[in-house]
Amino acid sequence: MSGLGFGMTEDHGGPGAPSNRRGLIFAVILFLVVAVIAAVALASPIKQLFGSSNGDYSGDGTGSVLVEVHQGDSASTIGASLAKAGVVRSSAVFTTAAALNPRSRDIQPGTYRMHEHMQASLALALMLNPKSLVSYRVTIPEGFTAAAIVARIAAKTPIPAAALQAVLANPAALHLPSYADGPAPSATTPDSGVEGFLFPATYDVAPGETATQVLSAMVTRFDQAAAQAKLTAGAKRLGLSPYAVITLASIVQREGLLIQDYPKIAEVFTNRLAAHMPLGSDATLYYILGPNHGPLTDTDLANPSPYNTRTNLGLPPTPINSPGTAAIDAVLHHPNGPLLYFVTIDKAGHTAFATTLARFNVLVAESKANGVK
Repeated sequence: MSGLGFGMTEDHGGPGAPSNRRGLIFAVILFLVVAVIAAVALASPIKQLFGSSNGDYSGDGTGSVLVEVHQGDSASTIGASLAKAGVVRSSAVFTTAAALNPRSRDIQPGTYRMHEHMQASLALALMLNPKSLVSYRVTIPEGFTAAAIVARIAAKTPIPAAALQAVLANPAALHLPSYADGPAPSATTPDSGVEGFLFPATYDVAPGETATQVLSAMVTRFDQAAAQAKLTAGAKRLGLSPYAVITLASIVQREGLLIQDYPKIAEVFTNRLAAHMPLGSDATLYYILGPNHGPLTDTDLANPSPYNTRTNLGLPPTPINSPGTAAIDAVLHHPNGPLLYFVTIDKAGHTAFATTLARFNVLVAESKANGVK
């Protein structure tokens, strides 16, 4: 039979067929490479806009936002706060990140400075960094008056002085000790109710804290110091009220320049009280005249105020500052000696003591010769 019919025959292809197949394969490979490159290039912007496949943001985030964590907050509660502030995409992604990190339980209460649109694991890491905690640090030195404390807090925090003064004028919310029985605040002594009970220490004030909260923390710190010093028992042993001990400690705090001299200064004042002698403290006069008043004049020394312990027997009506632990301990554990007089003897602040007026006068002359004013 001839081969001229239209039957099916096997096509082995001509010389150009393999080359066409290779070209097709190359084109497919090139397309896939371009697609991969495009996918990689677009991955980051897509994640930033819509989140990663698990619903999380990616990266460190941007901007700044404050988030508060309260005592006892769970991971899901913290996550909800973060999500509400726009830090993480959802509470769930943060809770998942916290479950994978055992340190998550170390997150402390406080206010944290975070970023918006953060990857949950990175947000967790930032909260575990103490530097992320936001607070205003205020240091109150020993011997500060309530007025000076108000000025310091107002200068170091967003809390206005007027808000602090309003609390001091009506201190019931501060829960002062029961023995803080000084006179009620007045125009001449607006801080009389709290004077002596705002304990000197360093405090971290969180954003949003109120004047009442900050001042209450200082009273709480006083209560702790009083308990450690066994103030009530010590006062009873001395035959004084706890309030009298704090008042006397505030005078010791102001009169002594060196802590090593505090106990003997306390001895002098305690002996004078027992002997019904005037305390003769210039510090109590400066409390009403102001620390920048300058040298006391004859008119000052004749001031009829009950804070003039040159002309009035006994202690002044209130403490004259917030004494620290050393001054309180000095009053509670002063030596039982006969000292009745003291004077700052040199410019280094050392104190010299005497049992008689004649010896005291000699020391005063020596103090003046040493240039002590």
